[in-house]
Amino acid sequence: MGMVKGRAVGAARASVWLTDAAARTRTRRSEQPSGLDRERITAATVRLLDREGLARFSMRRLAGELKVTAMSVYWYVDTKEDLLELALDAVVGELTAGSEGMEGDWRQRLRELARAYRAMMVRHPWVAPLMGSYLNIGPCSQAFSRRMRAVLHDSGLGAKEQLGALSAVFRFVYGFGAIEGNVIRRCRAAGHTQDEYYREAMGSMARRPEFVESFGDTEELFGPEGMGGGVAEMRERDFAFALDLLVTGIEAMARETAAT
Repeated sequence: MGMVKGRAVGAARASVWLTDAAARTRTRRSEQPSGLDRERITAATVRLLDREGLARFSMRRLAGELKVTAMSVYWYVDTKEDLLELALDAVVGELTAGSEGMEGDWRQRLRELARAYRAMMVRHPWVAPLMGSYLNIGPCSQAFSRRMRAVLHDSGLGAKEQLGALSAVFRFVYGFGAIEGNVIRRCRAAGHTQDEYYREAMGSMARRPEFVESFGDTEELFGPEGMGGGVAEMRERDFAFALDLLVTGIEAMARETAAT
């Protein structure tokens, strides 16, 4: 079995972060393309993904963004997959750049982290299909994980229960943020506001007998009273209520743990 760039041909690599540091070095620094480094390449990757989406991303497009040749990029990353993993960790770093989850009691801190996670998902819709595809063990992901564990540690839950609570909260937020980001992107592509999109969709569905039969309270939910200040306000209301349900459940479990 041969070797390519520091690893055996055909050997699986679980994560770019598990690459031997020595294997990352292609040659002497003086021989590397000038003006490039991993940080600059990763930042350009995030910008390109934000602007054009995951489906259109390619190393050739990235090279064009950086105004270099595609081969220049390969001095710093082995594969496109490695680069996507680096970009994913970079945007997770946004979650620990501020003070979210650092002040107040654990309930407030958990809510702040959940809102920050949701906002990150909406800012970067391409993140959703990548989550779960990688181990998420980069430095930014580890920093966010430490902050989350510190919050749940203060809840009074045991170590195993803390992991379950984090899964409940952040898998909910992942799903909510992924759908929200996709809807926003779809509306923009169609040239509609979210309110226009929902009004048109609900108006069409309200004329269908099978829909009216299944959702008799359509007007209450999606009419002027239910929509309130529009789709954004309705979404905030739903997110806050769902998050409160989860926090209340964690509190109840923590009380049970303390009583045993």
